[in-house]
Amino acid sequence: MTDAAPSASNRRILAASLIGTAVEFYDFYIYATAASLVFGTLFFPKASASAQLMSAYATFALAFFARPLGASVFGHFGDRLGRKSTLVASLMLMGGSTLLIAFLPTYAQAGWLAPFLLCV
Repeated sequence: MTDAAPSASNRRILAASLIGTAVEFYDFYIYATAASLVFGTLFFPKASASAQLMSAYATFALAFFARPLGASVFGHFGDRLGRKSTLVASLMLMGGSTLLIAFLPTYAQAGWLAPFLLCV
């Protein structure tokens, strides 16, 4: 048996998948760091520091529950419209959402609307 060398197309697909996954998990890393350090005090009531931290981590956990839903939606559009455009759209959506977190109102400004917008 002979092992065929991977084609250039397979290498491009592998590189694109690695880059997309790296960007996705970097985004999760940034969010987890912000949830640990500042989201609790900014977006949740000041009942207790532990409750604030657990609420911030709950918003982080919500992202992992939403991943299968996003996978089914973007998988559907990837099959219909093309994987490249869907990958670019999902990466832009992740980056744009991360940027928009900087402009969210705090709990002191908007009450329970602030954590709701953070979860959306």
